[in-house]
Amino acid sequence: MTSSSSSPARSFTVADFDFTLPESLIAQHPAAERSASRLLDGTGPQPVDRIFRTLPDLLRSGDLLVFNDTQVVKARLFGEKASGGKFEILIERVLLPHEALDGSGQEVVAHIRVSKKPQPGGLLHLAGGLKGGGFDAVFLGRWPDEQGQLFRLRLQGTAGETPYELMARHGHVPLPPYITHADEADDERRYQTVFARVPGAVAAPTAALHFDEGVLAALEARGVQRANVTLHVGAGTFAPMKTERIEEHVMHHERYAIPPETVQAIADCRARGGRVVAVGTTTVRTLESWAKTGELQGDTNIFITPGFDFRVVDLLITNFHLPKSTLMMLVSAFAGYEPIMALYRYAVAQGYRFFSYGDSMLLERSTAAATGRP
Repeated sequence: MTSSSSSPARSFTVADFDFTLPESLIAQHPAAERSASRLLDGTGPQPVDRIFRTLPDLLRSGDLLVFNDTQVVKARLFGEKASGGKFEILIERVLLPHEALDGSGQEVVAHIRVSKKPQPGGLLHLAGGLKGGGFDAVFLGRWPDEQGQLFRLRLQGTAGETPYELMARHGHVPLPPYITHADEADDERRYQTVFARVPGAVAAPTAALHFDEGVLAALEARGVQRANVTLHVGAGTFAPMKTERIEEHVMHHERYAIPPETVQAIADCRARGGRVVAVGTTTVRTLESWAKTGELQGDTNIFITPGFDFRVVDLLITNFHLPKSTLMMLVSAFAGYEPIMALYRYAVAQGYRFFSYGDSMLLERSTAAATGRP
């Protein structure tokens, strides 16, 4: 694996990753066609404006594209307490049987938006409750401990429905907070990649939303290989940083898995002199977590900031990220702080569309990235 490590030349604060973004550039809806979105090519000395469907022209035979095959679940649900009080929950993850208190596989961890939190043992009625065609949930307490920010619930549906089945039937697409419209029928299709396979994410791996069957076929014809990882994107990806000192930030955890065939595909790519191309920051976090720990599955809270030693990823396809976010820090670590800030200024000036439904960019790992220098 390649490496680009050295001592950081400067320390950064959260304010260093701020930029001015007109609200009009925050995409509220996707492009009419997935691959018709714009692609800002940031791999050369000057930015180049492209269309996403031309991506195959920028890659080489023998390169390896690594996708995140997580599937967004309809994790936003509405209901009421036994007292009649309204609430909203966002299911962050479905607990595995060995993680549940009773081993049932019916327990979930969720964010709850309610005026007054229920007491342990309290019953919550979701989507009308069992009597109204929905389902119920028993409030079990905070998670992962008594000081946790999330809450543990046990779902109670009819006929033994799994949490995923209950969400699919009664839930809403968990659109990001900066998308102002309620989820619509088109969001169920477009806030999902064409190769989504493993349910569990509450946010899409957005860089992969631009791929359609035509682009995938063109990549295959060019000799570009494909492999998958799974990282279930959590709502923490949208959480603002609450400290100005980067080193004080506590990163959220997300569950990931890398199949052995992907490990082999990366080894084969290296052997033939190809480049590993990560589709999205979630893929970067997954691959670099594995490189750091040697673990093919588990939870990761890897926090990638300037000075990080990249060991796997050579190229990155990514969307445009929120100011002062951990993802701005990740792309700055990858391509260099000054180049990224310059690319963002260019993107704003050229009217690129930002965030989940926005446009994309192609970045190359900089040998100077670990120092923060251009």
